Amino acid sequence: MMKLNLPEMLQKQMNTERAERDKNLQPVYKELIGSAGYTAPDENIVEDAVIALAMGKNVLLKGPTGSGKTKLAELLSYLFGQPLHQVNASVDLDAEALLGHKTLSYREGRQEIDFIAGPVTKAAELGHFLYIDEINIAKPETLPILNGMLDYRRTIANPFTGEVVKAKPGFNVIAAINEGYIGTVPLNEALKNRFVVIEVPYIQGDTLKSMLSSQSQQGDEDVLSKFVQLSADLVSQAKAGHLSEEAASIRALLDAADLSVYMPPRRAVQRAIADKLEDQREKALVSNVAGTLF
Repeated sequence: MMKLNLPEMLQKQMNTERAERDKNLQPVYKELIGSAGYTAPDENIVEDAVIALAMGKNVLLKGPTGSGKTKLAELLSYLFGQPLHQVNASVDLDAEALLGHKTLSYREGRQEIDFIAGPVTKAAELGHFLYIDEINIAKPETLPILNGMLDYRRTIANPFTGEVVKAKPGFNVIAAINEGYIGTVPLNEALKNRFVVIEVPYIQGDTLKSMLSSQSQQGDEDVLSKFVQLSADLVSQAKAGHLSEEAASIRALLDAADLSVYMPPRRAVQRAIADKLEDQREKALVSNVAGTLF
């Protein structure tokens, strides 16, 4: 397991709770535990997120597209041994998608109404982690229903059953946000204040090369070094406003490195990065940057 520099008391608490959880966890929920696939540009990012969660606080991961926020959430799930119930926010997200819905069923020839729990309800009732990806894409009027679950009360009134759901110990919320991304809206201050915010920047330099070496199928050190430089150039162009954050995505860079095993690197960059972009000028810029390296 990943070695963290945590206060001894918190580390003991985590170890005890993880061992107890692992002993009682059903196999179906063990499959929801994340993996250790995130490489941090700064070890404090992981440690601070772990400390916040261990103290029962919610964590908001804030960073550009493709910086690894979901991978970090999965790592946190892995470190705590906690199943991760996921919500992919969208403009269509509503109370049913979060809390659950009613459905008809038949028992012994009789029609009955059952309630199928949604990810928020499941995570709360089981004491698991809840991950809400791209939370600021959801309509502002949808999210306030979560306020009671995010503060000290850890409760939510389910309008579909009339019951008040009380979260079990261990329940915490991890959310991810891309500020300024197309289709997003600023988070309500009352909602944001219920989180501890962790900045998740792009990984660069030696850290990025180490990640590519361990996770990419490309094994040529020289080629990997050029991909690291490509990433630095694309991030620089994105910060200058010449490229969208999508072009600097580490996820897309990893795809390009994988493809470069079986096709020329420049063409791999075209397929994995440039062709995803809508703006023709941005496509041309990515191709030109790649052309200076490959």
